[in-house]
Amino acid sequence: MKTVKRYAVWIAYFLIYVVWGSTYYFIGVALHGFPTFLLGALRFSMAGVLLLFLCFIRGEQFFRLSLVRRSAISGIVLLFIDMAVIMLAQRYVSSSVVAIVASSTALWIMVFDIPMWKKTFSSVTTVVGLLLGFIGVGMLYVEQMGKESAVYQHGEYGILILVAGCISWSLGSLYAKYRSSAVEGINGFAGSAWQMLSAGIMFWLCSGLSNDWEEVDFQTISQAAWLSLIYLVTFGSLLAYSAYVWLLKVRPATEVATHAYVNPVVAVVIGGLGGEDITFIQLIGLAVILCSVMLVNKKKTE
Repeated sequence: MKTVKRYAVWIAYFLIYVVWGSTYYFIGVALHGFPTFLLGALRFSMAGVLLLFLCFIRGEQFFRLSLVRRSAISGIVLLFIDMAVIMLAQRYVSSSVVAIVASSTALWIMVFDIPMWKKTFSSVTTVVGLLLGFIGVGMLYVEQMGKESAVYQHGEYGILILVAGCISWSLGSLYAKYRSSAVEGINGFAGSAWQMLSAGIMFWLCSGLSNDWEEVDFQTISQAAWLSLIYLVTFGSLLAYSAYVWLLKVRPATEVATHAYVNPVVAVVIGGLGGEDITFIQLIGLAVILCSVMLVNKKKTE
């Protein structure tokens, strides 16, 4: 049993390290066939329904009003706004840049976690780490200003959109931490299912308002885009998230959180293999942001 559990832990880490890191690239591929809001609607609706069916099989009590209400708020702030931002940003910048900027989310959480300010800003190491992280994001913004290519234009817009997404994810994470975690923690998978379904509903509404249906011809969508959507639903939204929830139960949270260091590296590597143009400044920005996050978390775990 110990051997089986060890292998299960390895597989789970592979899912949250590699699969989560790869989703940035596959979002970019899927966007070549699906409009932004329609892609989000299909992804999270299918994933939410499948996960809710899994909860039914597991015997979870998933029709609890408090669970649905608080999970819906978390899903809208976390999944809907953040994923909409990531997909919109990939109209302007590559998946590699998206992943690099997204890795600064941990820094924004510390900035907005007001109850922890006294402890957070009492450390010089933490303050230095925060400043380094924002310098890294600033480097990417300057690098994208005025940059034009055959695929991406106005890259600085993408950076600003991503920063707004990081702030949204941070506020949603803090809401989940202080308001909804107690309820969702009882039924972890059910809470995740309602988060995905609420995000899916918001994407459907935006898709209808923006007339996404009129822009897409399903018969002309490439096989690569369809396969990317299937990958995002199954591996990205179901397996990887389930692995994350399970790892938090069997491994230290600080260890599981190391996926934040690995995901952007994986995204950059896969983006490079997929033909994306990765510049020296982007690699420096990645190194600076990751160093800043490690500095901050090093102090927190001491």
